[in-house]
Amino acid sequence: MDFHKITEAKEYILNQCDEVPSIGLILGSGLGSLADEIENVNYIPYQDIPHFPESTVKGHKGRLAIGKLESKTVMAMQGRFHYYEGYDLKEVTFPVRVMQNMGIDKLIVTNAAGGIDLNFSVGGLMLITDHINFFGANPLRGKNDDRLGTRFPDMTYAYDPELREVAKQAANELDIGLYEGVYLGVPGPSYETPAEIKMARTIGASAVGMSTVPEVIAANHGNMNVLGISCITNMAAGIQDKRLTHKEVEEVTTRVRGEFQSLVRKVLASM
Repeated sequence: MDFHKITEAKEYILNQCDEVPSIGLILGSGLGSLADEIENVNYIPYQDIPHFPESTVKGHKGRLAIGKLESKTVMAMQGRFHYYEGYDLKEVTFPVRVMQNMGIDKLIVTNAAGGIDLNFSVGGLMLITDHINFFGANPLRGKNDDRLGTRFPDMTYAYDPELREVAKQAANELDIGLYEGVYLGVPGPSYETPAEIKMARTIGASAVGMSTVPEVIAANHGNMNVLGISCITNMAAGIQDKRLTHKEVEEVTTRVRGEFQSLVRKVLASM
């Protein structure tokens, strides 16, 4: 990854900010409305930022929102970049590298996911405890830049245990049910087959989605502490007797928006 490009993007963003953000937020499909609650916000369209990709997915506004949320200065991505859009994983993780270069050391990453665990219900929230990388690729592939991280980063605590405890406490105080489980990251854009979901359950996956894993790998490489939350927007293929659609994803995230936003805000207040 070109360190010069990371620096140029960082400097452009900082020139638009009144304060340097300390916490990063990546808001997945249908969950970007949390950024609309940020106070004293500065919006920066992705297309204005040097070297930033552009989000092409419906439901992703494609901009940064920087300002105050629960007295913390945050930088929220309203929409992310996906492997299935045609970007390589270095492009997908470019914003994480910019956050790292800005000094952000805590990242909350969210997504819409299909439920694999048969005990899950549509509309529930899942705290990600670990992940399985089924992208068939890794954003760290290629020559390592020691300014970004070590050649062989440890992934034992990819999702920070302390932040997970903060999230569980927040959910308990808000009386929000919070599943815990393993997120399976796949390249997409086709949804999985029933046979693939059966395999995923066999190897220990609780939910499946088309994002998050590359960003979390890059964040851990950059010594960032990560908290991951999935919104279970549907039960995966073969579990429910109907076809899967992105419209269902949008409808469910709209329905659970209030609960999701309350949880993230409570977590931020405790960080």
